[in-house]
Amino acid sequence: MTMPSRFDKAIADASAELAKAGNPDVASGMARYMKTEMPFFGVQKPGRAPILKRLLSTAIPENDEEYQVLVSDLWDLPHREEKYLALSVADRWKAFHRQSSLVLFERMIREGAWWDLVDHAATRLVGPTLINSPEAWPTIDGWIESDDLWIRRSAIICQIKAKTFTDRERLANYCVVSLNETDFFIRKAIGWALREYAKTDTDWVKGFVSENRQSMASLSYREATKHF
Repeated sequence: MTMPSRFDKAIADASAELAKAGNPDVASGMARYMKTEMPFFGVQKPGRAPILKRLLSTAIPENDEEYQVLVSDLWDLPHREEKYLALSVADRWKAFHRQSSLVLFERMIREGAWWDLVDHAATRLVGPTLINSPEAWPTIDGWIESDDLWIRRSAIICQIKAKTFTDRERLANYCVVSLNETDFFIRKAIGWALREYAKTDTDWVKGFVSENRQSMASLSYREATKHF
């Protein structure tokens, strides 16, 4: 059972606003698109924006514990849009993107288990955490060997926004050990991660692709070289 927190009213208000703004027809379409049985209110991103803004103005964490309580309490609500709010709130308070939050972010990835939730957590939460807390990298080194597809995908794509802060050795290693995978989401992740880093260092990515072309799936290759 969740312990009461000073954020309870703000969270309840946000959830009630989502319910009021919901549209059952839109909700069913969103669920079909995401191929999930998780319930939706039927509130798309523009409709969520003012709700998020009000939530951010009233629910302001002052320390790591409060940050994790706030994000967890939002995340644990049943509707997809509530989880989107959790991700956006987690993203907003960047001072808490550090090693102490990594267990929470990993839980969100494991429980999210689909690209819309996982990719946000990996690229906007885990990635900045590694820049702020490089001592957390050994945890991610373990992720690439995980039995969980979404944890492995997160290890590959977590540096997508890192630009010059990218750990190229790890990017290369994570891609290489994943080249034999047949899953669409892993193959796509390899190409996506390389394509994004090519915006920072095209020559390095060209060299990686050339060296590993024979082992790369066509999807990974196409994605990686899309802007060459």
